Amino acid sequence: MTRDHIDRRAALMLVGLCILWGVQQVFVKIALEGVSPLFQAGLRSAGSALLLAGWAQFRGVSLIGTDGAWKPGLVAGLLFGLEFLCIFLGAERTTSARAVLFIYTAPFVVAVGAHWLLPAERLVGWQIVGLAGAFLGVGIAFGDGVMHADWSSVLGDALCFGAAVLWGATTFVIRKSRLASISAIRTLFYQLFVSAVMLLPLSYLAGEPGIVRLSPAIVASLAFQTVVVGFFSYLIWFWMVAVYPAARLAAFTFLTPLVGAVAGWAVLGDRLSPGFAAAIFLVCGGIWLVNRRPAPSVGGANS
Repeated sequence: MTRDHIDRRAALMLVGLCILWGVQQVFVKIALEGVSPLFQAGLRSAGSALLLAGWAQFRGVSLIGTDGAWKPGLVAGLLFGLEFLCIFLGAERTTSARAVLFIYTAPFVVAVGAHWLLPAERLVGWQIVGLAGAFLGVGIAFGDGVMHADWSSVLGDALCFGAAVLWGATTFVIRKSRLASISAIRTLFYQLFVSAVMLLPLSYLAGEPGIVRLSPAIVASLAFQTVVVGFFSYLIWFWMVAVYPAARLAAFTFLTPLVGAVAGWAVLGDRLSPGFAAAIFLVCGGIWLVNRRPAPSVGGANS
């Protein structure tokens, strides 16, 4: 059953997911010391898909089914895999800060798409202001790196923006197809399976060395990405995508890069922007505005 707002339980779950995804950025950097980026993403998807298949068997869920949901599932999986391909290729060609900003235009993509495809979930004026404010907060948090790019980063910027568009497209494939009414286990499995089939061969074709070194830290990083992020967090996320308003969900993801920045500061010694406190205020205030429910009118309350 779909919901028309983000309730307290959903908000807490979303904050938890954003914390996991933000911390994941540090784990990815650690794993990059011994595992190539595309191979790392494909390996995560493959491992998570195997875990999900075992969970589906335990829960008695058929992954293929006879309802035809595998068709939009393959489309969603293709978009999901292409999104990660764009992220990894784009991040190599532009600064980390610019990559973050372009990737996190995704909530705007979702908001625009919802306006046309999900009329009941359209954002009104103050919600749009909140979305813009949250994005401004991310811009302040990563503003220093944005100014240090040159024209050679344009392709990387375009790829990262393409990832944002693919993120939004995946959301609407799920909401507007049979995937919205099936188990989140199946929805996620299609995406993990297809992305693994895509990314692992692409890693080979790109000439990546794959695994060049393993250490306890790298193995722990891969395990975290596979079990906690690819299996656990994505399973919750895609259930929420099918149930809760898309644009309001997407607004919470602005927390992810801020958590990633804090985790990088705490673990890797990365520098935080001087305006980081203001960035947190803008992001949190923007999320509140997007998800704020208007008070019922007197007439509505008495009717």
